Amino acid sequence: MTDITRISRKCERAVITAYQELRLVGTNDVSAFNACTTLYRIHHPEASVNEARRLVSEWIDHHVVRKSEAPTKGCACP
Repeated sequence: MTDITRISRKCERAVITAYQELRLVGTNDVSAFNACTTLYRIHHPEASVNEARRLVSEWIDHHVVRKSEAPTKGCACP
């Protein structure tokens, strides 16, 4: 599991936490991804669905798949 405490953006941390927890309880990948896209849009209602999908997929790839500790480009929020 990724150490989410080092993720500075609240929306990014929320998305990764939600994705990991959903997967842990057996939610399939697509459903977890869709839930996280919705979660991102709650934090950023101005974002289009496509923008949310792109960012969520980049964050999951970065933090969960690659297990990278480097910062992400992400969004502009704190």
